[in-house]
Amino acid sequence: MTPERYTKLNQVLDCRQPDLTLLTDQVHKPRNIAALIRNCDAVGIQQMHAVTPAVSHRPFNGTARGSQQWVDLIMHDSVENGVISLQHQGFKVVAAHWSSRSINYTDWDYTQPTALLLGAERMGVSTRGADLADAHVIVPMVGMVASLNVSVAAGIILQEAQRQRAVKGMYEYCRLEELERSRIFFRWAYPRIAEVCDQNGQAYPLLDDIGNLIEPWTHG
Repeated sequence: MTPERYTKLNQVLDCRQPDLTLLTDQVHKPRNIAALIRNCDAVGIQQMHAVTPAVSHRPFNGTARGSQQWVDLIMHDSVENGVISLQHQGFKVVAAHWSSRSINYTDWDYTQPTALLLGAERMGVSTRGADLADAHVIVPMVGMVASLNVSVAAGIILQEAQRQRAVKGMYEYCRLEELERSRIFFRWAYPRIAEVCDQNGQAYPLLDDIGNLIEPWTHG
């Protein structure tokens, strides 16, 4: 663990936003999933949620450029379960969806616990997802095309969320619980050891004040 890496990991963790997330509704293209993960990392989202698509997908590492190792992907078997689960955790679910109750995406208060719901291209957010959402937002467009690529729309809306949160100083202090922060740090710093520990139900080894293993670790 170099001092530079130790500092970088801590700086990123101190900007994570546990009450901001994204939920996909049947987005199945690997490039889009990977790009959404990258968007999440860029604005400090630690957990991204996704509904298992009818068409299987695999991560597209070329687009994610390694971001998938920094963001946890939580899968749901239906949009209903995903939305309700997040609402029970205190999130307001905001669908990127045109309807009679849609508002400009800049008019939503993203400093409150918010989950952005995004649908697949062409199909958009499902009827069930839209019905369950607490609000609908749109990105105004003046061109010939009727919609944006899902990852582009996510990037635009999440940048607004980041801007609002930055104005309120929400990136100026660590907002993760101490235990969760420690676990994420270890997974980032020592991913192979963490994977083995998770598979075997073992506690992570202890680290010193500069992020090094206190004792040499060997499996078994």
